[in-house]
Amino acid sequence: MTTAAQLMAFCGVVSLGAMSPGPDFAVVVRRSALHGRAAGLAAATGVATGVFLWAVAAAAGVAALVATVPVLLTAIRYAGAAYLAYLGIKALLAAARPAAAGPDTGPGSSGGAFRDGLLCNALNPKAAVFFLALVPQFLPAHPGPLDTLTLSLLAVAITLLWFGTVANLVAVFRRLFARSRVRRTLDGLSGAALLGLGARLALVRQ
Repeated sequence: MTTAAQLMAFCGVVSLGAMSPGPDFAVVVRRSALHGRAAGLAAATGVATGVFLWAVAAAAGVAALVATVPVLLTAIRYAGAAYLAYLGIKALLAAARPAAAGPDTGPGSSGGAFRDGLLCNALNPKAAVFFLALVPQFLPAHPGPLDTLTLSLLAVAITLLWFGTVANLVAVFRRLFARSRVRRTLDGLSGAALLGLGARLALVRQ
């Protein structure tokens, strides 16, 4: 059974990983700013779902298989880079056209936000390597389902707490982001950031 000290150490490392700037952060911020708190929280939930999948996969040895088979890791890397590029181009196109007056409250915003958060995390090979290196260190020699579930749920809770806080803080300034010029600027900046992250993911060897 994992000890309390190990659980605290695990939570500390996961917290640092969650707070590191990356595509997950960019997606949650953009969704919160342009579509509101609900969409931001949906994106955060998508990211947390991806974290849960990678944590379980690492504990079950699936992430180890992915990390040790170059073809699989490369496929995930390019798929993730392509999706980030898609999001970046979408944001740049939005920046190039006049923004609609008022905040976006169209149907499907939360569903799309959840999808973006999930795919950004699930298609990030760095997440696979992170949990592959992290989770086994905090599991007992012969882990049971409860050990795996405990670590996975802790990782999800920390991710939700951090990105939920980000979504709520950004949503506070939603009226500012609702202004046409500000929204287009945010789209341009976030689009460039997502394209840059996608290019880095595609070009940097893992």
